[in-house]
Amino acid sequence: MTDKQYLVNLNVPEGRVDVVLDTDAYNEIDDQFAIAYLLRSTEKLNVKGFCAAPFFNGNSVSPADGMEKSYNEIIKLLELADRKELIPNVYKGSDAYLPNEHTPVGSPAADFMAELANEYSSEKPLYIVAIGAITNVASALLKNPKMKENTVIVWLGGHGVHIEEPASEFNMGQDIAAARVVFGCGVPLVQLPCNGIVERFASTKPELEYWLKGKNKLCDYLVEHTCTEADNYAAGKPWSRVIWDVTAVGWLLNDGDRFMRSRLAPAQIPEYDRSYTLSPDRHLIRYIRHIDRDALFDDLFKKLAE
Repeated sequence: MTDKQYLVNLNVPEGRVDVVLDTDAYNEIDDQFAIAYLLRSTEKLNVKGFCAAPFFNGNSVSPADGMEKSYNEIIKLLELADRKELIPNVYKGSDAYLPNEHTPVGSPAADFMAELANEYSSEKPLYIVAIGAITNVASALLKNPKMKENTVIVWLGGHGVHIEEPASEFNMGQDIAAARVVFGCGVPLVQLPCNGIVERFASTKPELEYWLKGKNKLCDYLVEHTCTEADNYAAGKPWSRVIWDVTAVGWLLNDGDRFMRSRLAPAQIPEYDRSYTLSPDRHLIRYIRHIDRDALFDDLFKKLAE
């Protein structure tokens, strides 16, 4: 890939593009919104497949269990969205995190992405949107290094470089080796940092109910799931929830910077102590620096309520 084409691939794509979504869908409530938004954005996004990512927290007993639950949740969302024809395009991902920066974790998801990338080129890349631990994507890159020529990775992971807290949030912190592979291999990368940037994209129960409740079965599921989750920790109190993962899909729809603004920046080095090393000599990535919360929610609510 030429330097000129590399920079072109760091821009919002023009025209309709093919997309794979890599998601830990059972981890939180935001993945479900991102899946729904992707499915309802057919004017620009053509879904090629879904990959279930591993996760390990209170909603799973192991990374493998998190991946299996995410696989089932993706299928549930496709059924609610009346897109059952896409179920054969859902792939199980890694059952563990990378053991090091050189050894992929084999899975149907990694094989799918590694093989699918061969059908694309730097002039017509495949877009891989990742909204969980980036194990599957890193494994695919290690299996097929040509992916760095033929794909663009859009990842919600890490915190903002300007804030005084550890760089690694949940997605990055689960598999720092995988993050180092993706940030270091030279693939065109769009990073949506969590705290300091994407945390602005939050909603509340009254807002969700006003715009989505009663519109269709998918909307009802999203509202009920979000409110139930929030009431588990904030019953009787005001709350808002960041719908993090929608922003990664939103970047592909960000024509004219209508939803977010960004800059080119040298790729950070995610360190195992959860810090970043910053170097001006590193290759460039696209770094999202601001989310227009109202504009993106307006588009999301209108599409989900159709």
